[in-house]
Amino acid sequence: MTDHTTRSTATEPTAVPASAQAPPPASARATLSAYARLAKLDIVDYYIGLPLVLAMLAPALRWQPGTLGLLLLILLAEVAVVAAMVAFDDVTGYRDGSDAANYGSDAARRRLARKPLVAGTLTEPQALRFAWAATGVSAVLWTLVALAAPHRPAWAVALAALCVLASVQYSWGLRISYRGFQEVFLIGLGVGWVLVPYGLLTGGLNGFVVVQALLFGFGPMLFGLYSNTNDADGDRAAGRITVAALVPRHLNTAFIIAATVAESLLISASTLAGIAPWWFPVVLVPVFVLRVTQLVIGFVYGDILRARRMAIHTHRVTVVLLIAANLLAPALVGGAA
Repeated sequence: MTDHTTRSTATEPTAVPASAQAPPPASARATLSAYARLAKLDIVDYYIGLPLVLAMLAPALRWQPGTLGLLLLILLAEVAVVAAMVAFDDVTGYRDGSDAANYGSDAARRRLARKPLVAGTLTEPQALRFAWAATGVSAVLWTLVALAAPHRPAWAVALAALCVLASVQYSWGLRISYRGFQEVFLIGLGVGWVLVPYGLLTGGLNGFVVVQALLFGFGPMLFGLYSNTNDADGDRAAGRITVAALVPRHLNTAFIIAATVAESLLISASTLAGIAPWWFPVVLVPVFVLRVTQLVIGFVYGDILRARRMAIHTHRVTVVLLIAANLLAPALVGGAA
């Protein structure tokens, strides 16, 4: 995927060498490390939605063993889904040459080892076996989640299934990220992985939970847009349809600015509409500042990869602020939340 996550770059912007399909013998530890990099286990930016869900729960429900156990099971299921998604994505990016093209001059700033097929530490058959195995494990784990959940509203079960199916089809099968749906997927998966656990634990929703889920989803989408900007040429050559690959650079810049403004409007408008409490925009003032800063870094100073890194940190700061605010909400004007 454009590693929404982190689409990396190779040291050679040419075709992948044949030797990459026959890596030298490696120790068991080195092989396990290569699989961990294939699964992108260091990507936490979707998983940190689960602590946010925990913070949004009523105090009486929050620390129950069943709640913590279900969230742990959901975490394992999410890890399996992401592992399948990014492994299939690496295979597709290896086959169409987009990863090799996008790894060129930025290799020193984006770790080549994160793409083990291009780096030659895993073979394509190994990566495919891993992707299918992770898909099977994710199906089993999400089934267990549904069986163990105290509530099973139809919308939550359907949304969970949609997130799993869309993730596996991100760069494989339907290849939705190649057909113009990447940006929608990035925000949608974030929203889904907040709403689904909350729904399975409580059986319902409220407007403020939906607003926080949307805000959470904006994070991966926005740093994905910076990745896409950096990778536009390689994506265009591979036929991957993203906004950055389709439109002139100035229109892509306008799109990212508009998406950033939309996030800010979500925060302020939800408060004005009475959906979010008065403290919501106050708590998130640092997010406004960081978003403006990353726009300046990316499109005034022209350092897209640095802006992307800041966008990742901004997402994490947003989640930390939301968690703290939800936990402290009872102390803020008598618990208005």
